[in-house]
Amino acid sequence: MFRVPDRASAFPWLIGTLAVLALLAAVGIAAVRTSTPAPPPLAELPVRPPLVVVEALPQLAERMQREGAAGRFSGAVLVARGDEVIFRQVYGQAEGRPLELDSRLRLASVSKQFTAAAILRLQDEGILSIEDPLCRWIQPCPPAWAPIQLKHLLAHTSGVPDMMARPGWGVQRVTPTAPEKLTVDSMRYGLQFVPGTKLRYSNAGYNLLADVVERASGTPFPQYLRSAFFDPLGMADTGFDDGADHDIIMGYADLAGGRTPQPKVNPSILYGSGGLYTTLDDMLVWERALHRRDLLTPESYAQMIADHAPETQPSTERGRPRRDWGFGLFSNTLGMRVDPPFLDRQIYHTGSWSGFRNLVTYQPDADVTVIVLSNNFHQGQSVFLISQQAMAEALGRPFPQTGAR
Repeated sequence: MFRVPDRASAFPWLIGTLAVLALLAAVGIAAVRTSTPAPPPLAELPVRPPLVVVEALPQLAERMQREGAAGRFSGAVLVARGDEVIFRQVYGQAEGRPLELDSRLRLASVSKQFTAAAILRLQDEGILSIEDPLCRWIQPCPPAWAPIQLKHLLAHTSGVPDMMARPGWGVQRVTPTAPEKLTVDSMRYGLQFVPGTKLRYSNAGYNLLADVVERASGTPFPQYLRSAFFDPLGMADTGFDDGADHDIIMGYADLAGGRTPQPKVNPSILYGSGGLYTTLDDMLVWERALHRRDLLTPESYAQMIADHAPETQPSTERGRPRRDWGFGLFSNTLGMRVDPPFLDRQIYHTGSWSGFRNLVTYQPDADVTVIVLSNNFHQGQSVFLISQQAMAEALGRPFPQTGAR
C-alpha cells in the first residue's frame, strides 16, 4: 500500500514533477484560450469625411425633402459606399430646435451589436468563449440556467424570458434599476424552452451578456465599451445613457394629442440590450470598423454574422422568408419587402424605444452602409422604406415607391 510521506520533502522529485505537470497543463489551457490572436490595436483613428450635407442620391434627396417638409419624417439619414459618404442629411426638430448633422440619438436595440462584439472581443483575447456555460460567469446561478451557453444568449436561443413578457412590465419599464438587479430579476423566472431548441427575442438575454462582460473583464460594461471600442475609434459622441446630461435629443410619439415628447426613457433597464446613443458619423465609423474586421478576428466576425437558428426553425417568419439570426445582427433580403423589390442580402438591426425608431443596414457585396435614425417612435414604416430606398439607389436598383405590408 502506498503511504503518504510524513513530510513533503521526502519525495522532492515527485513534487517537482507535479509542479512541472501543473505548469504544462496551465500553459496548455492558456494556449487553447488564446489560439486565435486578437485583432491588433488601431494604429490611428479612422479618417472622417467632412461633416457637411451630402445629397448625391437625387431620388432619395427629392423624396426626403418632401417627407421632411410635410413632417412625415424626423431624424437623420446617412448612406456610404465604402468610406465615401454619398448622402447625409437631417430633418425635423427636437424641443423647438432643428436637428443637426451631429445630433445624438438613442440607438435602442441597434445597441445589441456592440454587446455582442464585446463578448466576441473577449473571446478573441482568450478571456472567455461563446461555448462557455453562463453559470461559469454568473454566480450564484439558478439550476435551470445550467444548459445555457453564451452563444445561446447571443442568438436569442437561451429560453430566458424577455422582460416585456414578464408580469409587472408596465411598472418595471419606468422604474430605474441597477444592473445587478436586472440579473437577479431574470433568475426569478424559469426558461421558456430548452436552450438551443427555439428562437425567442430576449432583451433580458443581452442584459445578462453585459453582466458577463463586466465579470469577465473586471470593468463596468459602459467603461469596457469605451476603452475597447469608442476611444480607439474616436467615437466621442457615442456612449451609454446613464441619466446624465449627454445632450441626447428628445424623442417623440404620435399620440391622440399630436406629436408628443417622450422624456421618460429609463435606459437603466436596457443595460446591454439598448442603452446606447450615437450620431450618424460615429455610427458609420463603427460600421466600417466592424465589417472591415478591424474590431474582431475573422473567425469571431464570421460567428457574429452566421445564422444560429435551430435546425427545426421554420423557413418563414411572419409570412416572409426567415431572417438569419446572428449575434446582435440579422441578415435577410429586406428589399423584398418594398415595391419594386430587390434581392440583395443585407446585414442589419432595428431599434425602437421611447420616442426613437432606427434601422442600420449593410450590404457586404457592394460595401454600402445605410443609417436611418428617427426621433419619432411611430415612424417605423417610414424608417424602413427610407432605408430600402437609400439602399436601392446606392446599389443602382429601381427606386422603391412603397413598402409591402
